[in-house]
Amino acid sequence: MKEAWICTTCGTQYELSEHPAALCSICDEERQYVLPTGQVWTTLAKLQKSHMATFRREAELIGIGTSPAFGIGQRALLARTPHGNVLWDCISLVDDAIVEIVNGLGGLAAIAISHPHYYTSMVDWSAAFGGIPVYLHAADKSWIMRSSPCLNLWTGETREIMPGLTLIRVGGHFDGGTVMHWAQGSRNKGALLSGDLLQVTPDRKFVSFMWSYPNFIPLGEKTVRVIATRLEPWTYEVIYGAFWDRVVPRDGTNVAKKSVARHIAILQREAR
Repeated sequence: MKEAWICTTCGTQYELSEHPAALCSICDEERQYVLPTGQVWTTLAKLQKSHMATFRREAELIGIGTSPAFGIGQRALLARTPHGNVLWDCISLVDDAIVEIVNGLGGLAAIAISHPHYYTSMVDWSAAFGGIPVYLHAADKSWIMRSSPCLNLWTGETREIMPGLTLIRVGGHFDGGTVMHWAQGSRNKGALLSGDLLQVTPDRKFVSFMWSYPNFIPLGEKTVRVIATRLEPWTYEVIYGAFWDRVVPRDGTNVAKKSVARHIAILQREAR
Protein backbone atom coordinates (compact mmCIF):
# COMPACT_ATOMS: atom_id res chain seq x y z
CA MET A 1 0.00 0.00 0.00
CA LYS A 2 1.33 3.42 -0.94
CA GLU A 3 1.66 6.02 1.79
CA ALA A 4 2.61 9.69 1.91
CA TRP A 5 5.44 9.19 4.41
CA ILE A 6 6.24 11.92 6.92
CA CYS A 7 9.71 12.52 8.37
CA THR A 8 9.41 12.64 12.16
CA THR A 9 12.36 15.04 12.52
CA CYS A 10 11.17 17.87 10.26
CA GLY A 11 7.56 16.87 9.60
CA THR A 12 7.85 16.95 5.80
CA GLN A 13 5.43 14.78 3.84
CA TYR A 14 6.58 12.95 0.70
CA GLU A 15 5.00 11.61 -2.49
CA LEU A 16 2.97 8.42 -2.23
CA SER A 17 5.17 5.33 -2.27
CA GLU A 18 5.15 1.80 -0.93
CA HIS A 19 8.35 2.36 1.04
CA PRO A 20 9.87 5.53 2.52
CA ALA A 21 13.17 6.91 1.27
CA ALA A 22 16.39 6.00 3.02
CA LEU A 23 16.83 9.61 4.16
CA CYS A 24 14.74 12.77 4.25
CA SER A 25 16.19 15.21 1.71
CA ILE A 26 15.18 18.16 3.89
CA CYS A 27 17.01 16.81 6.94
CA ASP A 28 20.05 15.41 5.11
CA GLU A 29 21.34 18.94 4.54
CA GLU A 30 23.33 21.37 6.65
CA ARG A 31 20.31 23.48 7.70
CA GLN A 32 18.71 20.43 9.35
CA TYR A 33 19.94 17.08 10.64
CA VAL A 34 19.25 13.36 10.69
CA LEU A 35 19.05 11.96 14.22
CA PRO A 36 22.03 9.90 15.42
CA THR A 37 19.60 7.01 15.83
CA GLY A 38 18.71 7.18 12.15
CA GLN A 39 15.89 8.22 9.89
CA VAL A 40 12.35 7.63 11.20
CA TRP A 41 9.09 7.94 9.27
CA THR A 42 5.40 8.01 10.14
CA THR A 43 2.14 8.63 8.28
CA LEU A 44 -0.70 11.08 8.72
CA ALA A 45 -3.02 8.28 9.83
CA LYS A 46 -0.61 7.33 12.64
CA LEU A 47 -0.06 10.95 13.58
CA GLN A 48 -3.82 11.44 13.92
CA LYS A 49 -3.85 8.67 16.53
CA SER A 50 -0.77 9.73 18.48
CA HIS A 51 -1.12 13.53 18.44
CA MET A 52 -3.77 16.21 18.79
CA ALA A 53 -4.08 19.83 17.74
CA THR A 54 -3.72 22.70 20.20
CA PHE A 55 -5.35 26.08 19.64
CA ARG A 56 -4.33 29.23 21.45
CA ARG A 57 -4.58 32.94 20.88
CA GLU A 58 -1.31 34.61 19.95
CA ALA A 59 -1.94 38.36 20.23
CA GLU A 60 -4.58 39.01 17.52
CA LEU A 61 -4.20 35.67 15.78
CA ILE A 62 -5.11 32.06 16.50
CA GLY A 63 -2.15 29.70 16.78
CA ILE A 64 -2.50 26.03 15.81
CA GLY A 65 0.08 23.60 17.17
CA THR A 66 0.57 19.91 17.89
CA SER A 67 0.59 18.05 21.21
CA PRO A 68 2.89 16.41 22.01
CA ALA A 69 5.36 18.46 20.00
CA PHE A 70 6.17 17.02 16.60
CA GLY A 71 8.85 17.69 14.02
CA ILE A 72 10.43 21.13 14.36
CA GLY A 73 7.69 22.19 16.75
CA GLN A 74 6.44 25.33 14.99
CA ARG A 75 2.84 26.46 15.20
CA ALA A 76 0.74 27.74 12.32
CA LEU A 77 -1.19 31.01 12.52
CA LEU A 78 -4.73 31.68 11.36
CA ALA A 79 -5.11 35.19 9.97
CA ARG A 80 -8.79 36.09 9.73
CA THR A 81 -9.80 38.86 7.34
CA PRO A 82 -13.07 40.12 5.83
CA HIS A 83 -11.88 38.74 2.49
CA GLY A 84 -11.16 35.22 3.75
CA ASN A 85 -8.84 33.45 6.17
CA VAL A 86 -5.23 32.51 5.48
CA LEU A 87 -3.18 29.86 7.27
CA TRP A 88 0.36 31.11 7.71
CA ASP A 89 2.91 28.29 7.81
CA CYS A 90 1.79 24.73 8.36
CA ILE A 91 1.99 21.77 10.71
CA SER A 92 2.05 18.07 9.82
CA LEU A 93 -1.16 17.19 11.62
CA VAL A 94 -4.54 17.83 10.02
CA ASP A 95 -7.66 15.95 11.11
CA ASP A 96 -11.44 16.24 11.35
CA ALA A 97 -11.29 18.19 14.61
CA ILE A 98 -8.95 20.81 13.12
CA VAL A 99 -11.16 21.16 10.05
CA GLU A 100 -14.30 21.55 12.14
CA ILE A 101 -12.74 24.17 14.42
CA VAL A 102 -11.16 26.17 11.59
CA ASN A 103 -14.42 26.10 9.64
CA GLY A 104 -16.14 27.39 12.76
CA LEU A 105 -13.67 30.29 12.71
CA GLY A 106 -14.58 31.15 9.12
CA GLY A 107 -12.79 28.45 7.13
CA LEU A 108 -9.70 28.79 4.97
CA ALA A 109 -9.29 30.56 1.64
CA ALA A 110 -5.54 29.99 1.23
CA ILE A 111 -2.32 28.77 2.81
CA ALA A 112 1.01 30.62 2.63
CA ILE A 113 4.27 29.11 3.85
CA SER A 114 7.51 30.85 4.74
CA HIS A 115 10.05 28.21 3.72
CA PRO A 116 10.54 24.45 3.08
CA HIS A 117 11.02 23.42 6.72
CA TYR A 118 7.32 24.22 7.23
CA TYR A 119 5.88 22.68 4.05
CA THR A 120 4.91 19.62 6.13
CA SER A 121 1.50 18.16 5.11
CA MET A 122 0.48 21.19 3.03
CA VAL A 123 -1.11 19.07 0.28
CA ASP A 124 -3.40 17.28 2.76
CA TRP A 125 -4.23 20.61 4.42
CA SER A 126 -5.29 22.03 1.06
CA ALA A 127 -7.41 18.97 0.28
CA ALA A 128 -9.09 19.12 3.71
CA PHE A 129 -10.39 22.59 2.83
CA GLY A 130 -11.50 21.91 -0.71
CA GLY A 131 -8.24 22.22 -2.63
CA ILE A 132 -7.41 25.81 -1.65
CA PRO A 133 -4.21 27.37 -3.07
CA VAL A 134 -0.91 26.99 -1.23
CA TYR A 135 1.47 29.88 -1.93
CA LEU A 136 5.19 29.03 -2.08
CA HIS A 137 8.01 31.03 -3.59
CA ALA A 138 9.26 29.47 -6.82
CA ALA A 139 12.90 29.91 -5.76
CA ASP A 140 12.37 26.98 -3.35
CA LYS A 141 10.71 24.71 -5.91
CA SER A 142 13.42 22.04 -5.63
CA TRP A 143 12.51 21.48 -1.95
CA ILE A 144 8.92 20.47 -2.67
CA MET A 145 8.69 16.79 -1.72
CA ARG A 146 5.04 16.23 -2.60
CA SER A 147 3.61 17.83 -5.72
CA SER A 148 0.00 18.89 -6.27
CA PRO A 149 -2.04 21.21 -8.50
CA CYS A 150 -2.89 23.21 -5.36
CA LEU A 151 0.68 24.53 -5.13
CA ASN A 152 0.88 28.10 -6.39
CA LEU A 153 4.51 28.98 -7.09
CA TRP A 154 4.86 32.74 -7.18
CA THR A 155 7.81 34.73 -8.45
CA GLY A 156 9.20 38.20 -7.90
CA GLU A 157 9.69 40.07 -4.65
CA THR A 158 6.09 40.57 -3.44
CA ARG A 159 2.68 39.01 -3.96
CA GLU A 160 -0.59 40.28 -2.48
CA ILE A 161 -2.70 37.17 -1.94
CA MET A 162 -5.63 39.00 -0.39
CA PRO A 163 -6.35 42.68 0.33
CA GLY A 164 -3.95 43.67 3.10
CA LEU A 165 -1.99 40.38 3.09
CA THR A 166 1.25 40.61 1.13
CA LEU A 167 3.98 38.00 0.80
CA ILE A 168 7.50 39.44 0.77
CA ARG A 169 10.49 37.46 -0.38
CA VAL A 170 13.33 38.27 2.01
CA GLY A 171 15.55 35.25 1.32
CA GLY A 172 18.28 34.40 3.80
CA HIS A 173 17.51 31.09 5.47
CA PHE A 174 16.24 29.87 2.06
CA ASP A 175 16.43 31.64 -1.30
CA GLY A 176 12.65 31.91 -1.46
CA GLY A 177 12.27 32.67 2.23
CA THR A 178 9.02 34.61 2.67
CA VAL A 179 7.37 36.73 5.34
CA MET A 180 3.79 38.00 5.27
CA HIS A 181 2.79 41.60 5.97
CA TRP A 182 -0.69 42.11 7.40
CA ALA A 183 -1.60 45.76 6.87
CA GLN A 184 -4.64 45.68 9.16
CA GLY A 185 -2.79 43.95 11.97
CA SER A 186 -2.27 45.60 15.34
CA ARG A 187 -5.13 48.07 14.82
CA ASN A 188 -3.89 49.06 11.37
CA LYS A 189 -0.32 49.64 12.58
CA GLY A 190 0.73 46.49 10.68
CA ALA A 191 2.03 43.06 11.64
CA LEU A 192 4.77 40.88 10.19
CA LEU A 193 4.39 37.08 10.20
CA SER A 194 8.02 36.05 9.90
CA GLY A 195 8.30 32.29 10.41
CA ASP A 196 11.96 31.94 11.28
CA LEU A 197 13.30 34.10 8.47
CA LEU A 198 13.33 36.66 11.27
CA GLN A 199 13.38 34.39 14.31
CA VAL A 200 11.95 36.08 17.38
CA THR A 201 14.37 35.55 20.27
CA PRO A 202 13.21 34.17 23.65
CA ASP A 203 13.43 37.61 25.27
CA ARG A 204 11.16 38.98 22.50
CA LYS A 205 13.39 42.06 22.23
CA PHE A 206 15.17 41.08 19.02
CA VAL A 207 14.99 38.83 15.99
CA SER A 208 17.84 36.68 14.69
CA PHE A 209 19.05 35.68 11.23
CA MET A 210 20.47 32.20 10.70
CA TRP A 211 21.39 29.89 7.88
CA SER A 212 20.91 26.94 10.24
CA TYR A 213 19.29 27.20 13.65
CA PRO A 214 19.98 23.65 14.91
CA ASN A 215 23.54 23.68 13.58
CA PHE A 216 24.27 27.26 14.74
CA ILE A 217 25.32 28.75 11.39
CA PRO A 218 24.57 32.49 11.21
CA LEU A 219 23.79 34.43 8.06
CA GLY A 220 26.53 36.69 6.77
CA GLU A 221 26.50 40.47 6.73
CA LYS A 222 25.65 40.91 3.04
CA THR A 223 22.65 38.60 3.25
CA VAL A 224 21.28 40.30 6.37
CA ARG A 225 21.64 43.69 4.69
CA VAL A 226 19.60 42.37 1.75
CA ILE A 227 16.85 41.23 4.13
CA ALA A 228 16.82 44.70 5.72
CA THR A 229 16.59 46.35 2.29
CA ARG A 230 13.66 44.17 1.25
CA LEU A 231 11.80 45.02 4.46
CA GLU A 232 12.56 48.75 4.31
CA PRO A 233 9.29 49.78 2.58
CA TRP A 234 7.14 48.04 5.19
CA THR A 235 6.09 49.12 8.69
CA TYR A 236 4.69 46.87 11.40
CA GLU A 237 4.03 47.06 15.11
CA VAL A 238 4.02 43.33 15.90
CA ILE A 239 6.28 40.49 14.71
CA TYR A 240 4.96 36.93 14.93
CA GLY A 241 7.75 34.33 15.04
CA ALA A 242 7.46 30.61 14.39
CA PHE A 243 6.92 29.24 17.90
CA TRP A 244 4.55 29.69 20.82
CA ASP A 245 5.08 32.98 22.67
CA ARG A 246 7.65 34.21 20.15
CA VAL A 247 5.83 37.47 19.46
CA VAL A 248 7.36 40.94 19.51
CA PRO A 249 4.39 42.93 20.86
CA ARG A 250 5.37 46.48 19.89
CA ASP A 251 7.73 48.64 17.84
CA GLY A 252 8.40 45.78 15.44
CA THR A 253 9.88 47.85 12.62
CA ASN A 254 12.52 49.32 14.91
CA VAL A 255 13.14 45.96 16.60
CA ALA A 256 13.98 44.46 13.20
CA LYS A 257 16.30 47.35 12.35
CA LYS A 258 18.06 47.17 15.72
CA SER A 259 18.42 43.40 15.28
CA VAL A 260 20.08 43.86 11.88
CA ALA A 261 22.51 46.39 13.36
CA ARG A 262 23.31 44.12 16.32
CA HIS A 263 23.83 41.06 14.08
CA ILE A 264 26.25 42.94 11.82
CA ALA A 265 28.10 44.52 14.74
CA ILE A 266 28.71 41.11 16.31
CA LEU A 267 29.89 39.65 12.99
CA GLN A 268 32.39 42.54 12.68
CA ARG A 269 33.56 42.40 16.31
CA GLU A 270 37.29 41.85 16.64
CA ALA A 271 38.85 39.41 19.04
CA ARG A 272 39.98 40.88 22.33
